Amino acid sequence: MAEGDGSIALLAGASGLTGGLTLDALLGAPDVTRVIAVTRRALGREHPRLANRIVQFERLESQLKGTACDVALCCLGTTLRKAGGSQQRFRAVDFDAVLTFARTAKAANARRFVVMSSVGADPRSRNFYLRTKGEMEEELEGVGFESLDILQPSEMRPVELLASVFMPLAAPLLRGRYAPYRAISARTVAAAMLGAMRSGRRGVQRYTYDGLQALARLTAPRTRPLTPAKSPAKAR
Repeated sequence: MAEGDGSIALLAGASGLTGGLTLDALLGAPDVTRVIAVTRRALGREHPRLANRIVQFERLESQLKGTACDVALCCLGTTLRKAGGSQQRFRAVDFDAVLTFARTAKAANARRFVVMSSVGADPRSRNFYLRTKGEMEEELEGVGFESLDILQPSEMRPVELLASVFMPLAAPLLRGRYAPYRAISARTVAAAMLGAMRSGRRGVQRYTYDGLQALARLTAPRTRPLTPAKSPAKAR
């Protein structure tokens, strides 16, 4: 069986869209025995295999001291708009908090770290958003995980949501070097997070559109099957 069998997963970002779907995927996976979700506010949900730890990310390493896990998954991220236009506040989440979580996970004995980044991430980019993501990826490589899976989906900002209506027509045109920029659903990215955990690959791996789709397919065989509904009793 793969590395994910009987794993304890440490998850950050479960209060967001992709993070919440990743939490659902982890809780639906029979090979994940426990999920420790670290959030700033209570998630407001219960599950026998879920432990929701309320934390201050500035003090995360001390607050989670003594925690043990096998794999860590990071869905932390914001936008400049949500950060009030402040590059400093944006970087505090997408760089500082991610690195703090990674170091905490390494101290908790995580062998694999799965992180959501962005297509086009480049530490030398002129674009602040992409440069920050690229610098985050570069720093993560130095943390020392046996396996580092960097997921790079195409980001869909509010302005792009209207354009997404036309994506079924535009997608076939995005080929070659433009293929990674195809829009991909948050649900597929969440499935890819679980798939990366199960991939068994070592070292640093980066995944864009096609790779994310392939990882998502690794999720299907092991997800917890739904309990079939009982047939209604026949009338006597």
